[in-house]
Amino acid sequence: MTNKKQKLELTWIGKDEELKLEPRILIEDPSKSYGDKSSENMLIHGDNLLALKALEQDFAGKIKCIYIDPPYNTGNAFEHYDDGVEHSIWLNLMKPRLEILRNLLAKDGVIFITVDDKEGHYMKVLCDEVFSRRNFIQTICWKSRDSISNDLLISPNHNFIFLYAKDQPTLFNSRKSFRLEKDYNGFENPDNDPNGPWKLSPVDGPGGAKKGNPFYEFQGISGYWRYSLETMQGLFDKGEIIKRGRSLARKYYLSKAIEGGGKTATTWWDDCGTATEAKKEIIKLFPDDIFDTPKPERLIQRVVELGSQPGDWVLDSFLGSGTTSAVAHKNGRKHIGIEFGEHANTHCLSRLKKVVDGNDGLKLSEELDWKGGGGFKFYNLASSLLRKDSFGNFVIDENYNANMLAAAMCKHEGFKFYPDETLYWKHGKSTETDFIFVTTGFITTEQLDKVHSEMKAGESLLICAKAYAPECENHFANITIKKIPQMILGRCEFGKDNYDLNIIKATEAEAEESNEE
Repeated sequence: MTNKKQKLELTWIGKDEELKLEPRILIEDPSKSYGDKSSENMLIHGDNLLALKALEQDFAGKIKCIYIDPPYNTGNAFEHYDDGVEHSIWLNLMKPRLEILRNLLAKDGVIFITVDDKEGHYMKVLCDEVFSRRNFIQTICWKSRDSISNDLLISPNHNFIFLYAKDQPTLFNSRKSFRLEKDYNGFENPDNDPNGPWKLSPVDGPGGAKKGNPFYEFQGISGYWRYSLETMQGLFDKGEIIKRGRSLARKYYLSKAIEGGGKTATTWWDDCGTATEAKKEIIKLFPDDIFDTPKPERLIQRVVELGSQPGDWVLDSFLGSGTTSAVAHKNGRKHIGIEFGEHANTHCLSRLKKVVDGNDGLKLSEELDWKGGGGFKFYNLASSLLRKDSFGNFVIDENYNANMLAAAMCKHEGFKFYPDETLYWKHGKSTETDFIFVTTGFITTEQLDKVHSEMKAGESLLICAKAYAPECENHFANITIKKIPQMILGRCEFGKDNYDLNIIKATEAEAEESNEE
């Protein structure tokens, strides 16, 4: 017998390997930024795990809707990325990304994850662990194809879309359901109900009073709710609750649906376009350079419509051909797209320019009456802050100028990079009274005296310097001085630019043991 607390979880080789991600900075490429120069929209080129880490400090708790369409691990060789990785490698690719995505979500935010059944069930269990089972909302089935493969035992024609909340109680308090605008099919008024057209909606739960219990008790999305016997009788008398055999149904009025924004979405999406439709859109956008696995704009329109409101942040860290950013832009959402492949330039950049110009020529733009506008900024991940010199010692990469170094050290130390306009030693702050100063120069006590004389009562300062006089340490109680790069060595992994295939390789013995299990 063991006292160790056990839990239900999915395990795989390499799961417990701890990643020490370097908090990189993002460098704007003005030659590729486009449209409104004040736009907050971001297109990021680089490894998406490092890019997510780069966003974490500034965007934690701010993203309202996330959509990802990660590689499905189907065993097929795609043109733009290798989709045929072993199960453990795939899970190791997904877990740290999901963990940061969860941190980025607003408390009432949601994430939509598209997968197929090659890894879908593993993804569901993994998401239960990362997001918590209580935050699982539904599994949506998207009808992804109309054609039939007669050479298969069963011809697949759907993908899963897992929908999770960051915190379901908070989400439920902010919105009682996910409603679709302009969709009021199924409402009629055969009994001339004075409340107007209606349709029947099932009532979950036992639908009857328990013995000795003066309430009718039901179970809904937010937990158990009760009606007194008198209230139930009144609802029956008014015809608002109707007996349907052994079950109960309640009238759901069109007026309420309109007030709530439309009809509640279901888990079967057969009206959002197919993979064939998506490829036609890509052919229209890029006649000479086809992307293999696009999603139709109508599908992402549904996701954006349900998961966000105009002005909210929408993020896609597997941007692919740029569909999520394009659709979010046309719907008035702020957006962040991350893509590691060269198609960040060949597809995403080109597509978003067409959206800003209002000439992408796609059907959704016509339906939304999109005429163009807005803009976006294009970013690349900065190189690793530290590199090894010819002697194997870590030194600051020569690509870093003074501002880049200051911004990078702010990220490492948990400060917001916010240079003061007048005081050169205020590079950033963690609070209104706690500041950071980054320099490659040699710090003396005379310099400390000068800086200290400019500090206000109650302020504190961290100095990150390449070198300083020994007597600078503990010179002032409210000034801490540390040496770079020594102060950050060991905290994270420097010099690694690709986290696509992070995995501890199994030994033959481990592989045999796994097979036996």
